[in-house]
Amino acid sequence: MRIRIVDAFTDRPFAGNPAGVLLLDGGFPPDAWLQQVAAEVNLSETAFAHPLPPGGDADWALRWFTPAGEVDMCGHATLATAHVLATSGLASGLIRFTARCGVLTAEAAPDGTITMDFPTSSLTEVEPVAEVGQALGARMKSVHDTSAHIGDLVVELADERTVRELAPDLAALRGYGRRGIVVTAPAEDPSRGYDFVSRGFFPALGIDEDPVTGSAHTALAPFWAARLGRSELVGLQGGARTGLVAVRLAGDRTLLTGRAVTVIDGELLTAP
Repeated sequence: MRIRIVDAFTDRPFAGNPAGVLLLDGGFPPDAWLQQVAAEVNLSETAFAHPLPPGGDADWALRWFTPAGEVDMCGHATLATAHVLATSGLASGLIRFTARCGVLTAEAAPDGTITMDFPTSSLTEVEPVAEVGQALGARMKSVHDTSAHIGDLVVELADERTVRELAPDLAALRGYGRRGIVVTAPAEDPSRGYDFVSRGFFPALGIDEDPVTGSAHTALAPFWAARLGRSELVGLQGGARTGLVAVRLAGDRTLLTGRAVTVIDGELLTAP
């Protein structure tokens, strides 16, 4: 089977967030095999997709696995999958995916950007837990829980520099948040091309730091839209690797736009 590694939310190799993409001819193989492949690829997510019969609500079935387990929603691996489908000629125009979180769509523009339509996350302010602040090593301005398919804690920090210099105790963070911890702050200088910054830590999923988490931006979009007074924003996420996510808040849907680059195109020699 053909397997690709795609850097998502970037226009150049070795940046953004890498994802494995494996397109299947038929249905999904056993979960144990999918998990073994994801563990072997050892990226934050590996996407598996297969075509569906015409006439339904979706064109492709899509699942995502981290090295440690399956997740309900993943933005960067969806972007990577749409990029592979568009650049290989297997799909054109609007691509509809069915996944554990419902039907998602992605559409490639002539300029090479891909826009995905995801459900907007709810935000519920919660009391800061002192142990989380201690594990992060920073003072928390606010903490919000997110909706079920995401399950992150969004932690607002003082400024961009604090976010960039953060060196959290990942072992201590493992027990907080259903999925992970996303820290965020306003951009120090919006003229640099982004409005807010973030970093995402997911040690419970076997991911110390995820460079660019598209799904988290379905929560970051309403969070910063309310504070900055605009529905269209650009977020910069990452530590050593970074990527840009353009967001547009449209009520209960969030549009996520980014680019992707295929960096490895090879063959998986072990069949299910």
